[in-house]
Amino acid sequence: MQHFTQRGAPEDKALRSSTPAPVLVLGAGAMGTGIAQIAATHGHTTYLYDTHGQALARARTTLNKVLGRQVDKGRITRTEADAALARVQAVDELTPRLAGAFLAVEAVVEDLATKQQLFRQLEELLDDDSLLATNTSSLSVTAIASACRQPGRVVGLHFFNPAPVMALVEVVSALQTDRHAADRARALVAGWGKTAVRVADTPGFIVNRVARPFYGEALRLLEEGVADEATIDWAMRDIGGFRMGPFELMDFIGNDVNLAATQSVYAALYQDSRFKPFLRQQRLVEAGFLGRKSGRGHYRYDDAGRPVDMPSPKRDPQAGRSIVDRIVAMLINTAADAVLLGVASPESVDLAMTKGVNYPKGLLAWADEIGIDRVVQRLRAIADEYGEERYRPCVLLTRMAKTGARFFGHVGDGSER
Repeated sequence: MQHFTQRGAPEDKALRSSTPAPVLVLGAGAMGTGIAQIAATHGHTTYLYDTHGQALARARTTLNKVLGRQVDKGRITRTEADAALARVQAVDELTPRLAGAFLAVEAVVEDLATKQQLFRQLEELLDDDSLLATNTSSLSVTAIASACRQPGRVVGLHFFNPAPVMALVEVVSALQTDRHAADRARALVAGWGKTAVRVADTPGFIVNRVARPFYGEALRLLEEGVADEATIDWAMRDIGGFRMGPFELMDFIGNDVNLAATQSVYAALYQDSRFKPFLRQQRLVEAGFLGRKSGRGHYRYDDAGRPVDMPSPKRDPQAGRSIVDRIVAMLINTAADAVLLGVASPESVDLAMTKGVNYPKGLLAWADEIGIDRVVQRLRAIADEYGEERYRPCVLLTRMAKTGARFFGHVGDGSER
């Protein structure tokens, strides 16, 4: 492992300098444009690279509109908006004038070979002490880093869309990542006002891994006829406290995007049945029912993306509570499994789920409130009923239930559920 940061600690100079060092963002799509906006508004000269001139032109238009809305809302001044926009320099070639960037963040197509080739180019272009970051949400950071001569400076910076709005950034360490590189990356995004959580390079990182039962168990309940979409969404919102129900959220994200994420995690975890996709997801995508963007998904939408002919839920509090208990138990199970397998700490898992997807509570703190022994009982009851491996309780939960341990030392009386 190359400890490239031990050459005079240049990262401290970059972070402490009164004139922030340049940042290179690769890919002028929605994510790249959002990341460029963050860097530019925090004073960095920001090179936004894309080989397609139209993408760069769209990015400039988007930035102009977004910063203009910030001015209209009184969040920044017109002078500040103009200065940020002026800091974003569109480039369509990777030339030596970009060599001074202390950080490169790529947000290009999710293709491993493409990213590896790009990182080889960046390594030749940028100084040895620069950070090389990927915004990948589905690929192995370790595999991307393997293309480099100095893989220790490669780190994952997984922003959430829209990047300027969403608080969370997952700071992903590949097997090769130098600890100093991860520390630098975390300090940088924290300085940009983001909540940075450390995570190991595992499929789905924290959020996309732990959140899978929110969708999957809801789809299971739907396919079995336990309840319809509107009732499940009502239960999760009104009883569970979630901002959106699972079917509303799938339609908002896009059923094609949600299916792709599910398939990616399922394949990368060697077909672990807890992450198995559902046939209904596939059929919706095949039908072109992608959600709000197509006018139809689990629900129907008008041209402005507003739901129409929304069915009424069956508001049975007892049945709704049962739905929430089952889905939350499965979410807690995957969260505990992430801790058991070293994906992230309990604190990072709960921060990621509250800041990244706006869950009403951290799942592990929620487990403490419910009582871990009660969570295990619920999981075992489902497993006994179905006889399916997907419902197996995480061994960390079963161990904690035996000893009365809690994730955060808070002993709940179970009254919350």
